[in-house]
Amino acid sequence: MNWNELASKSLEGNELTREEAFAVLNAGDDEILPLLAAASKVRFRHFGKRVKLNFLLNAKSGLCPEDCSYCSQSKISKAGIEKYVFLSEEDILSAAARARDSKAKRFCMVNSGRGPTDGEIEQVSSAVRKVRENYPELEVCVCLGLLAPKQAQALKEAGVDAYNHNVNTTENHYSSICSTHTYKDRLGTVSTAKEHGLSSCSGCLFGMGEPDSDIVELAYTLRGMNVDSIPINFLIPIEGTPLAELKHLTPQKCLKILCLFRFLNPASEIRIAGGREVQLRWLQPLGLYVANSIFVGDYLTTKGQKPEEDLNMIRDLGFEIEGQDPDMTHASHSTDGAFAVQLK
Repeated sequence: MNWNELASKSLEGNELTREEAFAVLNAGDDEILPLLAAASKVRFRHFGKRVKLNFLLNAKSGLCPEDCSYCSQSKISKAGIEKYVFLSEEDILSAAARARDSKAKRFCMVNSGRGPTDGEIEQVSSAVRKVRENYPELEVCVCLGLLAPKQAQALKEAGVDAYNHNVNTTENHYSSICSTHTYKDRLGTVSTAKEHGLSSCSGCLFGMGEPDSDIVELAYTLRGMNVDSIPINFLIPIEGTPLAELKHLTPQKCLKILCLFRFLNPASEIRIAGGREVQLRWLQPLGLYVANSIFVGDYLTTKGQKPEEDLNMIRDLGFEIEGQDPDMTHASHSTDGAFAVQLK
């Protein structure tokens, strides 16, 4: 397979064939660098050397009635996590300050649960207004579960920029990981958020035993949904959850998944989200030649790398942090695929 031809198709706005998509996932590990080089052409064309940092706040932890098998906060989880109701506005503003100090451009507030009550929407809206007032440089994204139209409108009016609701896996595989809501419920929430002017953020979670056919199907599904931001999560096997023993991913497989999603979603923000440190391990820097966004700091109930380690990784790659002074880095390549040139 000529990976550069796939890059050209992607840059021209053409869709990969299913055969080409499977070829990306099934590429030999000795093909990783040429594959990354081709996918990097697409990344650099649309995003240059920019890396967008996102800061995640677990604003309401645990206490969830859903039975998602991957989640430490679900009702079936026995994980020893901290559980609490919605944080005070003082705590939320303190977290927003940490986001700013970590060079994050987007501040992401997450509430556990099936979906928000109207009272919780009022709490979140009030907190969002305070964040926007005190830290206007931050984008605000919220993730609250299944969303009603009037709730989406209220969030938009409060100043929320984006709404995150991941599809996680395919409809075919969904009943294997959750029984308390459906795949269609998730699609409906993404549509509701978009219809009310919220930027769409919806992605996937890989490593839950899904076959390659499901990975390919998800990449096409999100292309069809035309979402703005695609978080690619890799399973963190958390003790106390039903999926704690699953270990299906390798760093190379994770990189191939990122390449596939970049080819099929060339202009979407692709974020290496949860599981980056666990599953990509020492190959994390290579992921940024394809993805243009990461979380900085911790995740919902698990620890991430120290922010300074992420910042050093970005600087050492010669990339720039979106929204920051580009003079902080020293470019080592052009913005249109010099990584590919170096590997020819």
